Amino acid sequence: MAVSVDSAQFCLSEVKLGLIPATISPYVIRAMGARAAHRYFLTAERFGAAEALRIGFVHEVVKAEELDAKTADIAQALVNAGPEAVKACKKLLHDVAGHEISAGLVRRTVEGIADIRASDEGREGIQSFLGKRKPNWLLGS
Repeated sequence: MAVSVDSAQFCLSEVKLGLIPATISPYVIRAMGARAAHRYFLTAERFGAAEALRIGFVHEVVKAEELDAKTADIAQALVNAGPEAVKACKKLLHDVAGHEISAGLVRRTVEGIADIRASDEGREGIQSFLGKRKPNWLLGS
């Protein structure tokens, strides 16, 4: 997850040095897409936060004085989520992103929701929601 200040400038400058952005390329291409990466890898142009947001390189742009609060909000949202659900969601994203929708993929996603609903954490989350109380992973916070 990436939050940028509105005044940030970005540059993938390796070609200016006679190098290539090899090590970061899988992550940058995944974030901004191959088309934008093609441009910025080859030209080493600087681009601002608004462009970074437009191409998906960052998720949000805020004023500098709002950065700490925004990142704290995101961190709190992560802390509020069920820890096992977060772990399973990360795996789900990896397993689904970029894959064709097939019978096997549909089967795995159906199994995934059934498994998590039947888990201790899933049952606790649903019961806490229905009971209008905090789930046990938030008790003491």
